[in-house]
Amino acid sequence: MRIIAGEFKSRRLKSIPGLDTRPTPDRLRESLFSALQPELDGVVFADLYAGTGSVGLEALSRGASSVIFAERHAKAAKVLRENIASFGAETRTRVMLEPASRLAAHLDARIVFLDPPYGLSGEYEACLDALAEGFAELVLVQHETRHKLAERYGALERCRELKQGDNVVSFYRRTRSVAAPDEAP
Repeated sequence: MRIIAGEFKSRRLKSIPGLDTRPTPDRLRESLFSALQPELDGVVFADLYAGTGSVGLEALSRGASSVIFAERHAKAAKVLRENIASFGAETRTRVMLEPASRLAAHLDARIVFLDPPYGLSGEYEACLDALAEGFAELVLVQHETRHKLAERYGALERCRELKQGDNVVSFYRRTRSVAAPDEAP
């Protein structure tokens, strides 16, 4: 696995042995970030169920100002921190060890990437419902083609799908604004 473009182009990532994580394939990441490029400059990006951090580090490489990683499994979080350190990106990243579904509604990220591991299919709905209550403007959800997601989760509405092989990234945009915590509705 490597970073495809930008500041960290061609840099290799350490990976996690076994089937507990499901890295986003390079080709899918390339298509995803080609579509996202106009929106990345200076944004806070969140990578939920980060694993090695390939998606979040790609976002940072391509212009995101900072990345919030959520990874609760100790082995994966260790490799993630090693990858961040090898890129010298510690000051532009935060690694959260809490479950993504618990963090989702409180994230201060404009763009959120969500890709739970196999076997945690219930996390899609839990996270999307929480993100619908939060402040993210764009939520990107990687899932298998056979896993069907709803067209809408609260204020988040699917606006696009990017398909490659058995993988799909569903794009959900916020359709109405949510008042900031200190604002009256």
